Amino acid sequence: MQVLVTGATGYIGGRLVPRLLEAGHSVRVFVRNPRKLQDVPWSSDVDVAEGDLQDADAVRAAVDGVEAVYYLAHAMGADGDFESAERQAAETMAHEAKRAGVSRFVYLGGLHPDGDLSKHLRSRKEVGEILLHSGVPTIAYQAGVVIGSGSTSFEMIRHVTDVLPWMPAPRWVRNRIQPIAVRDVLYYLVAALDVPADVNRTFDIGGPDVLRYGQMLNGYAVEAKLRQRPITVLPVLTPASPHTGSTPSPRSRASSRRRSSSRCSSSASSASTTSTTSSRSPRAGSRRTAARSDWP
Repeated sequence: MQVLVTGATGYIGGRLVPRLLEAGHSVRVFVRNPRKLQDVPWSSDVDVAEGDLQDADAVRAAVDGVEAVYYLAHAMGADGDFESAERQAAETMAHEAKRAGVSRFVYLGGLHPDGDLSKHLRSRKEVGEILLHSGVPTIAYQAGVVIGSGSTSFEMIRHVTDVLPWMPAPRWVRNRIQPIAVRDVLYYLVAALDVPADVNRTFDIGGPDVLRYGQMLNGYAVEAKLRQRPITVLPVLTPASPHTGSTPSPRSRASSRRRSSSRCSSSASSASTTSTTSSRSPRAGSRRTAARSDWP
C-alpha cells in the first residue's frame, strides 16, 4: 500500500516508518525540513515530500496517489496559538485527502475524560474529530502515557526519579493512568491498515496495568535498582498534566459508560485493541513493573 506519514521526524513517526517498510508498504514522508532526515537510516528507502501542513498546495502534492495517511504531526512548541495551527493543519489535510481519494486516515491522539481538558488534550481531541468527520474512514487511536526509551514521558520519569531523592508533587500524581509500551503503539498503527475499509471510529489503547502516576515513577526506581522515592502531594491547586490531568484509563472509561465490549481485529492479527467500548487491554510485548502501592 502507498502510505504517507506526517510527523516522520518525531518520536513515533520515526519508529513507524521502518515498520511500514518491513511490512512491504511504499512510504512517503511529509516534512518541513528534509535535512532532518539526512542521518536517518531509512531515508533512502522513502519518497520525501517537503512542505507545511497548513500549505494546501504542498499537502495536495503530498497526498497525490496515496492510499492511507498517518497523521502524527502536532504543533506543540510552535510559536503563537498552537491550537489554531493544529486545527488549520488538520482541516487542510482532511480536505485535500478527501479530494485525492485517500481511503484511510490513521491518527494517534490522547486518552481524555469528559469535561474540562488541558489545551494539549483539547487540541488532540479536536484534530481527531476533524479527521473522523472528513469523509475519509479514520482509525483514531487514543493512548495514555507512551513508554519507551527516548520518549518525552519516559525521559521525564527517568530524570525526575534519578535526580530527586524526595519528590514534592502536584495532586495529579495520584491520578490513575494506563501506560502503553511504544512497541505496542507501533504494532497497532501498522495493523490499522488491515482494518475493514468502512471502520471510522476511535479506539482507546493501553497496557495491562492501571497505576497511579506516582507508582509509575517508583516502578522505574525498582527497575533502575534505586531506592523508591517518597512522594509528597502538595496541598495547593496545581495545573493539570498534559499526559495525566484527570485522564481516565480505557478500563475506567468502559466501566463508567457501561457499554458492550467490541474488538478491532484484522486478517493479519488476532490481537485486540482496547476500544472506547471495551475493557480489554493490549498485552503484547508489555511488561509488568513492580511498584509499591502505598506511595501516592
